[in-house]
Amino acid sequence: MKLLAIDASTEACSAALIISDKSIERYEVAPRKHAELILPMIDSLLSEAELTFSQLDALAFGRGPGSFTGLRIAAGVIQGIAFGAELPVVPVSSLAALAQGAYRTFSVDKILAGFDARMHEVYWSMYQPGASGLVELIGEESVCKPDRIPLPDGVNWTGVGSAWQVYSDALQLRLGHGISDWHSDCYPHAQDIAILGVELFRQGKMVSTEYAVPVYLRDNVVSVRQG
Repeated sequence: MKLLAIDASTEACSAALIISDKSIERYEVAPRKHAELILPMIDSLLSEAELTFSQLDALAFGRGPGSFTGLRIAAGVIQGIAFGAELPVVPVSSLAALAQGAYRTFSVDKILAGFDARMHEVYWSMYQPGASGLVELIGEESVCKPDRIPLPDGVNWTGVGSAWQVYSDALQLRLGHGISDWHSDCYPHAQDIAILGVELFRQGKMVSTEYAVPVYLRDNVVSVRQG
């Protein structure tokens, strides 16, 4: 299995390539430079692996939620590659990738993933790893006020993502004893987009080029200040 993944849903920009059970990644936190970075990252990965687009089995991208500008950049790049190389695309939740990265990095099994959504709101989701070691969504992804986030069952949850940098006080007050720790400087990695993308590909959850589009969670995208 050879899969190329990209993510530009937050301040971080990354690309990763999975070949069988090995992966390589390019990653940089560089707000507003995604358009400059993503194609050179992809070229660098393919050059290192000595592959062309036509030798890949599939593509994956962080489909959101997240920065409207970043999501459009990622979707546009993936659509262009998919169309030219006739490759299927696997859309992967950026929040799921954030949670997968938390599981991979911190070995936590109760994860509250959240991005700052501007307008005093957060993009929010709850995840736990399944038997396969891949995170699984509990409930639904949502966009809401920090003091209205869905409450998880039990205690010892770990928070990750920029929501915890901006709204930690409100989130702690809402969650009470349910939250044990949080890491506000975490961003999605294309490596985790790729890990989740491979499994979704195996499940047949790929789309054709025209359906490789962002998921914003917000209806009033046009009126919102771009991320």
